[in-house]
Amino acid sequence: MSETERPSDYHRRLPYGERVSAEPLLGGPFFPFEGDLQVVPLDEPVLPEPPRAGEPGGKPCFTCTNPELDAIWGDDQWRLKSGFQQNGLPMVALLVPREHYRLDNLPPELTATLGPMIQRVAGAIRQIEGVGRTHFNRWGDGSEHFHVWFLARPLGMMQLRGAMIAAWDDLLPPVPTEEFQANARTVATALSEQGGVALGLGK
Repeated sequence: MSETERPSDYHRRLPYGERVSAEPLLGGPFFPFEGDLQVVPLDEPVLPEPPRAGEPGGKPCFTCTNPELDAIWGDDQWRLKSGFQQNGLPMVALLVPREHYRLDNLPPELTATLGPMIQRVAGAIRQIEGVGRTHFNRWGDGSEHFHVWFLARPLGMMQLRGAMIAAWDDLLPPVPTEEFQANARTVATALSEQGGVALGLGK
């Protein structure tokens, strides 16, 4: 892509094909790596962007084609899913609306319930023994179906604070299946006390 084809001043000033320095992260309190690290070369923008799952031209929406798969709790508006991969954290979960919406077209009545749902899920995850905090994030590049990620930070593990908790989840030893199932039941039970029903491993 030529410089004139890049879509903004931001894009035009970046050093494509070069390695930027890792120095700003090295030695940081939450960065899980040390030593001689190299940042991969920066790729050129891909335009138009490839479609996400659930978008026209993309793969089918996984959430819509498998609505109950990995669901541990649900009500008439939302589902909480977990267990789709082995996790190094006590709990990684995904909150999704039952119907297929993007963030920008969530109906007002559903949007009004999102804040309380985040609060409920975060509180339910903190009921797991040994969990200090619940982090939540929204990444929307894989699927069009709106989803919010929840990650349990173990009590006292201060290195796991911040955005790198997702990397730590991949690095830490996987939680044993029996322990994960118990954690799922804890979360589903806590959520069910305020409405909805436990599903799957949450039963």
